[in-house]
Amino acid sequence: RQPDNALCRSEKEAIEKAEELGFPLVIRPSYVLGGQGMEIVQTIDEMKSYMTRAIEVSGKNPVLLDRYLKGALEIDVDALADGKDVYIAGIMEHIEEAGIHSGDSACVLPPHSLPFKTVKELEQQTVKLAKALKVKGLMNVQYALKRNKETGEYDVFILEVNPRASRTVPFVAKATGVQVAKIA
Repeated sequence: RQPDNALCRSEKEAIEKAEELGFPLVIRPSYVLGGQGMEIVQTIDEMKSYMTRAIEVSGKNPVLLDRYLKGALEIDVDALADGKDVYIAGIMEHIEEAGIHSGDSACVLPPHSLPFKTVKELEQQTVKLAKALKVKGLMNVQYALKRNKETGEYDVFILEVNPRASRTVPFVAKATGVQVAKIA
């Protein structure tokens, strides 16, 4: 499950997509490092102003629009796979609300406020992703957890999956004592 999202290459296309998705939106250029140019916009006017800058940064690559899940928690999961088996190296809970780039966010390991059921769901989804993508080596998944007002439980949304090591690998290794990079 993903937040509603779209790709656009022009301001006109961004306006059309934003009207379909609704606000607030997280908008970011694609293929940039460290969340460069990422912004949360609340209105069409804010988006128009943003798009001028984003198109310059993105160049020919699309600009990404994601429905912003207000009040959601962000989770990073690092895993190690060999094409058959998957080892969950660490589940990190961001302290800041989702929408702060993961490179700028502080997190805790193990996740301090998640119910056991939610942790198991994150593990299961990570294993399914690793197997579906045929990952051999390290993998990082970023999730958003939004509390369901009706059930009180968390709905799990995938934000991004990277079939490679991420900046969190050294932190996971240090916190758990497992040298996942060396194992990979």
